[in-house]
Amino acid sequence: MVPKPKIDQKALRKELEQRKSELMETTESTTGDRQPVELDQTVQGRLSRIDALQQREMALATQRRREVDLTRIEAALKRLDTDDYGYCASCDEDIAIGRLKADPAEPLCVECATDARR
Repeated sequence: MVPKPKIDQKALRKELEQRKSELMETTESTTGDRQPVELDQTVQGRLSRIDALQQREMALATQRRREVDLTRIEAALKRLDTDDYGYCASCDEDIAIGRLKADPAEPLCVECATDARR
């Protein structure tokens, strides 16, 4: 039997913390994009308002995805602290090293992730 490769937890933690920092900086820098749109017709025309509303909704959707990513990263950092990192949150089996390298915040093994998508 081939021994399971070791996870470089320091490198993964550094990557997770860097991604978290980048997401938080982006969130901070895009606050203005998510502000309510002024609906006063004397300030801007109808098409400009529609465009502004659409851009705001896209910014809000992007922010929701960022928040999900931040939650996943924070959960992965907690798993690193409690030595639960690298084990599937659903079945407790090992998560493949390649999967964790591709996405260090991944909480599920391939089988459980596939089942969750169904």
